[in-house]
Amino acid sequence: MSPTDESADEADATTDLKAAMTDGDTAMTDGGTDETMTDGGTVDSPFEVVSEYEETRMDRYSKYYDAYVRAPFAIIWRDWRARIGFSIVLFYLLMGTVGTSIVEPAGTLDGDSFIQPFNSQYTIQPWGIPEFSLGFWTYTGIWEFPLGTDRMGRDLFAQTVHATPSILKMITAGALFAVGTGTVIGAVAGYRGGWTDTVLSSITDVFINLPGFPLVMVLALLLDVQNPYLIGILLSVAAWGGVARAIRSQVLTLRQENFVESGRAMGIPRRRIVFKDIVPHLMPYVVINMTNTARRVIFEAAALYYLGVLPFRDLNWGVTLNLAQSGGAYYRPDALHWFLVPMFAIIGISIGLILLGQSLDRVFNPRVRARHEKTTVDEEADMGGDEPSTGDMITGK
Repeated sequence: MSPTDESADEADATTDLKAAMTDGDTAMTDGGTDETMTDGGTVDSPFEVVSEYEETRMDRYSKYYDAYVRAPFAIIWRDWRARIGFSIVLFYLLMGTVGTSIVEPAGTLDGDSFIQPFNSQYTIQPWGIPEFSLGFWTYTGIWEFPLGTDRMGRDLFAQTVHATPSILKMITAGALFAVGTGTVIGAVAGYRGGWTDTVLSSITDVFINLPGFPLVMVLALLLDVQNPYLIGILLSVAAWGGVARAIRSQVLTLRQENFVESGRAMGIPRRRIVFKDIVPHLMPYVVINMTNTARRVIFEAAALYYLGVLPFRDLNWGVTLNLAQSGGAYYRPDALHWFLVPMFAIIGISIGLILLGQSLDRVFNPRVRARHEKTTVDEEADMGGDEPSTGDMITGK
């Protein structure tokens, strides 16, 4: 073959190759079966990952329900501390909301002085139910004064019930103010650093070094506050400093984690990184501090009412303790219940908050939540059908 023929063959091959490439590009861009993707690949590319299942709105709702409702309640139900603590707190909530509409307020001379608790001589028959007998037991009514009466004949049970709403308002306002303020200031100071950290840390140090209880006494005398929400904030005005300092130290550690660095590299706003990525990791510590602050508000409120520092219009647990002490209830056997009833009311809600805080630590623990979410999904799978659920797809089953 002559050199001229070889050159002609090479030219023809080059022309055919260019034509084939042009036809392929035209097929992929002009309605061919292989559509060009944004990353340069095609639909048939092995690098494209397409989910086998399509998540519907009901699947998303089911996932949220399992993660935020069913799994927490499963954790609470399987922990005896959570069951007891949740039951105690729920009892006080019902007593402070529903109980006030059922139980009449205590009045002077409702009964005789110093009626003992559970005295069967003082009974009433509610809803018109007559007396009846069942074997060895005879129904004669319910106790009219289940917790007894004080020196003025006032029902101690009614006093306890109607004092609960104001205490609950103080607890809610004080705990949310202290923990919310401390969490925000500590998280911002720990993440931002620089002059922001310096200024916020200096303010935090000032409030940490303030004498909390004497400060509250002085402010209560000066302001003459009677709103329970304002009293709760007043009682925790110096309590947020310790929370802010602890949150700041935790954020300083978490800000170097890989997920935080990835969020910054992706350009996610700082506010979202702090409050949606970092703070959720600190929720166990936040919840524990919230329950501790709530207990502190209870003790300080009862102490200030007992000492007569806080003004009052109605009887509450601290005022009842003051009246019992002035009436000599602590050394009179017939009046000892007058002193014990408000004291046990304070101790009961304190124990409930302690147990609830310990159990909520498990609720916000990611490993425990994941284990319980997987358990609830397994139960659903065993109950019916071969259709895979969203939880199965998440856990890789």
